Amino acid sequence: MKKGVTVKIPKIFIFIVGFFFIAIILKLSFIALSNNIDGINLKTFANNRNTKKDTIYAKRGNILDKDGNILASTVNSYTIIAYLDARRTKDESNPQHVVDKEKTAKMLNEMVGIDYNHAIEQLNKKNVYQVEFIGGKDISENLKNKIESLEMPGIDFIKGQKRTYSMGSFASYIVGYAKKNEDGDIMGELGIESYYDKELSGVNGSKTYQTDAYGYTLPGAEVVETKATDGDDIYLTIDDDIQLFAETLTHNLSKNYKMDWMIFTVMDAKTGAIVASSTYPNFDPNNLSSLSNFMNPLVSYEYEPGSVMKTFSFAASIEEGLYDGSKTYMSGSIPVADAIIRDFNRKGWGEISFDTGFAYSSNVAASILGLELKAERLTNYYKKLGFSQKTGIELAKEVSGKVQMQYLTEIANASFGQGITVTPIQMMQALSALTNDGTIIKPYIVSKIVNDNDEVIYEGGRTEVAKVYSKETMDYMRKLMHNVVYEGLTSSHIWQPSKVNMIGKTGTAQIASPNGGYLHGDYDYIRSFAGIFPEEDPKYIIYVAVKQLNASSASPIAKEVTKAVDDIVSYLGIENTSNTLESKIINLNNYISEEVIKTKEELEKHNLKVITMGSGKYIINQYPLKNTQVFAGDKVFLVSNNNDYILEDMLGWSLNDVKTYASLLNININVTGYGYVTKQDIPSGTSINSDSIINVVLSK
Repeated sequence: MKKGVTVKIPKIFIFIVGFFFIAIILKLSFIALSNNIDGINLKTFANNRNTKKDTIYAKRGNILDKDGNILASTVNSYTIIAYLDARRTKDESNPQHVVDKEKTAKMLNEMVGIDYNHAIEQLNKKNVYQVEFIGGKDISENLKNKIESLEMPGIDFIKGQKRTYSMGSFASYIVGYAKKNEDGDIMGELGIESYYDKELSGVNGSKTYQTDAYGYTLPGAEVVETKATDGDDIYLTIDDDIQLFAETLTHNLSKNYKMDWMIFTVMDAKTGAIVASSTYPNFDPNNLSSLSNFMNPLVSYEYEPGSVMKTFSFAASIEEGLYDGSKTYMSGSIPVADAIIRDFNRKGWGEISFDTGFAYSSNVAASILGLELKAERLTNYYKKLGFSQKTGIELAKEVSGKVQMQYLTEIANASFGQGITVTPIQMMQALSALTNDGTIIKPYIVSKIVNDNDEVIYEGGRTEVAKVYSKETMDYMRKLMHNVVYEGLTSSHIWQPSKVNMIGKTGTAQIASPNGGYLHGDYDYIRSFAGIFPEEDPKYIIYVAVKQLNASSASPIAKEVTKAVDDIVSYLGIENTSNTLESKIINLNNYISEEVIKTKEELEKHNLKVITMGSGKYIINQYPLKNTQVFAGDKVFLVSNNNDYILEDMLGWSLNDVKTYASLLNININVTGYGYVTKQDIPSGTSINSDSIINVVLSK
């Protein structure tokens, strides 16, 4: 066998290998124990050279009116940042950090309005990579482009989103508002923005990638991206033209009169769609400093409704078969347990029928009917109408109101809208029974929802809630509501529009005191009106309520409401839907010295009822006087220059008509009863003079 070969390794080689091995160990130990290597902070480098995940924000959905006009949308916005770390700059001819801090601060002040001293303070910070500025957030794309055109070294932008409201305060409490939270997400906080926050928000995506120590994306590194799903678009039932009429109404009234708050709402009478709702005060969602109240009066205010509630207590009595409209009672006051219930006219109108009591808004009449119904039945009707429970309309912060009665005084008060609380949206729902043969319709305000694939995923529409009254009961109630506006007290005639027939019910409610009882100031009332038009074929229900209006009557409210109704019917082309011209307003001229026959013919063309007195050729007196506005169907009295007077047939005349007639002819007419003339002791056609004495009986 051969002997093994011995390989001798030079000692120098072993020394060199050992040296390098020890050097590597020392280097690794140094790296492990040291914070900085070759000018690089290893801890910072390790932290920065991480997988970074950026949020790709979903675009929040739009809110639009029924015709697709955008009310709320999301636009790109930008946050200004300034890079301070000089190590970003690799080429001094192309600096990537802020070089001239004074110039940069000055330009930011001039272009954006950022405080110069604040900018300098931020730009002089030590050992920070980048800074932001107060006043440098949510700037527009247009402003960003202008800043970029200045080519300021080290100035960059972080892209984001912000909510914008193109029509400002238009339907602001319906639309609501949304704003960014601490995480940069836009969150809805009122109205549709809040109620549909999840649907509007969509689902954010993300982008994952690696960066180096300076924040730059590593070349060739994989980028993993999850796309965002944009939010749904919400289409409302709001008609922008009708909403404009409503906004004009609240603006005009609040401009001329002081008040605490006001709500005016218009609803489709057959479907329950809310086509307009305006409030005072309102706010601009683009400027939240204008927001003083975080509650929408339509759904979040509960208050005692007053006499509008008589509509439902009278209807309950009719439905139960207890009501006799021709039956009479003594108005003015009535004792109930240990209390006295009084009409607003404390002297009353004498003995009148219950039909007349509704037209005159008699608390006594309503109390009698309520006490006959008793607590359980009256409560059941109110609750079936939806009072004391939320309607479920698509608006945030809806409240329930309260219906509770047990004692006799509570029943009496509840029958005319005192001691219970409601919301305006509950009132709209209850009123829908009158236009749907006794079935109440749920109010709604979203017509459809469309996702980011342009697919309709929800469509709103008519929803029947409950059958509360019979068609016959509702037919009777509509006649009673006609009498309020056209045949009741003169003060109710102010609610007559000029272009359409509208029926309705007025309300004047006391305001509960926080200390118990009620406030007693001159203006401490909530005045309201519920209306339905056109009378012959109801298309819309309106409801207006105003708290503490600085006026002695509801006339300023009625003036604006009837104008808004006229504007609506003109816009929709539904004016003059009546078979008569009852809704026309006529401005009377001075007819004295004019010919009787010619003037009578002229006035009758306007459907006025002309009462001529004497057989003379010329007119010597008239009533109403010149420049008075009257409605078609009203009476105009003309006295001629011959005093051979013949007694008129006064059946159906009001007390005012009788008094006017007696005054013009200087004759004596004795009146008993209240309401309208049902008897006269001297037949029509009889010659009369100043010595004549005529007795008439008034009743409903």
